[in-house]
Amino acid sequence: MNVREIMTSDPACCDKETSAQDAAQLMVENDCGEIPVVDNERKLVGVVTDRDICCRVVAEGKSPDTRIEDIMTRSAVTVTPDTDMEACCSAMESNKVRRVPVIDDDGNCCGMVSQADIARSGANAKTGELVGEISNPGEEKTSTGCC
Repeated sequence: MNVREIMTSDPACCDKETSAQDAAQLMVENDCGEIPVVDNERKLVGVVTDRDICCRVVAEGKSPDTRIEDIMTRSAVTVTPDTDMEACCSAMESNKVRRVPVIDDDGNCCGMVSQADIARSGANAKTGELVGEISNPGEEKTSTGCC
């Protein structure tokens, strides 16, 4: 099985000028916790998570108008549609992330894969292993390293 078979295609995206409040609204409307940040050609330039907004905007008392460019993670872990599930899970585990953008050969964001997508795929043993590795209280890493 590869990522193409389970990814959420054509995810909601924002650009660097989007406000934190608008990105949070996109998360609510699309029932997700991470929004890819893309340029005007849809090339991935970063990601913003619900945790980024919480830790870098709300907790610091910044304005909801704070631009995503100021809080996003620029070096996102990514996979391609042809990445096999084992490699995708390994990338998520080793980077301790719960979601990864899917990029095509041109660097355009074409999908997202989350723990929930993996769980729904029926790979029950792999799901348990993934959740365990990401949630390991040892060396915690967030997408931003902020909290």
